[in-house]
Amino acid sequence: MSYRDSRQAIVEKNKGLRDKQTTLEEAVTMVQDGDHVAVGGLQYTRTPVGALWEIIRQKRQNLTIYKPLMSFEGDWLFVSGVMGKAVTSWFSGGVTWGVSKIMRTFAENDPSTFDELSLLGLSLRLKAGAMGIPCIPTKSMLGSDLEKTAGLKRFTCPYSGEELLLVPAVNPDVAIIHSQVADKYGNGQIFGPPCLDIESAKAANKVILTTEQIVDNEHIRDTPNSTNIPFFCVDAVVELPFGCYPHECYGRYEPAYEKLGEYGQGLLEATDKIGFVKEYLEKYFYQPENFEEYLSLFGVKSLLETTRLGRIWKP
Repeated sequence: MSYRDSRQAIVEKNKGLRDKQTTLEEAVTMVQDGDHVAVGGLQYTRTPVGALWEIIRQKRQNLTIYKPLMSFEGDWLFVSGVMGKAVTSWFSGGVTWGVSKIMRTFAENDPSTFDELSLLGLSLRLKAGAMGIPCIPTKSMLGSDLEKTAGLKRFTCPYSGEELLLVPAVNPDVAIIHSQVADKYGNGQIFGPPCLDIESAKAANKVILTTEQIVDNEHIRDTPNSTNIPFFCVDAVVELPFGCYPHECYGRYEPAYEKLGEYGQGLLEATDKIGFVKEYLEKYFYQPENFEEYLSLFGVKSLLETTRLGRIWKP
């Protein structure tokens, strides 16, 4: 979809105040093969793993995924066939495990599957999309190889005479975001690092919001300044406790480092790395009957411990 068509779609969408609660399965039907999808969170922070879990189970294909820092979810999306292209500034499970071996395999076999930008560069693409402008100037990436590989255009500022880069706006077909709380209308409140979720929600044509807890609208109105994601951006709301697991959700639970380490180390040691990920997908994504059964595979001990470590006490 062109920039102008994307903006028109946002203008014309139903922004009315209405009950948008639905199931995870139904919400994910908004994502179609070939869509451009912005995924919320940053590295382990508030990644909407539950929504990605369902997208993989529904076997979407050839999605272009935007995420500022990709972690292990990038491996799962590539190997499952869901992600046709990754657009990011970082693709690694974590410093401990180095650059993703799965990403290297895909990118070396077909460079068109991986687009790299600086973190600021990708942030500005979404910012421009949220602002409703076709591009935005930056000094980031100026003179670097990323300027060439991303095909960015230079221009001379008419006010200062400086040479700058223009990065194009991106208006994803769908943004997928996870919040700590939300109401049934789609007012989402994110605590801790907001990442690029606010920009993604305002830039996207459709927004799927998963949340740890659906609360009454009066609770949202008690602290209106905490509402980062406004209802008029959101198209579907899904209550999904532990919806980021094994990643973290600030104030609710910490990352399940032991479980992430099992995957990361196992992948490093595997001779057939693609085969290893396929086995992981079979166990954790395809075999469970529902998301609760998926969570049970990590064990009650892991859920309780990460909750104990991550819970913020308030008087």
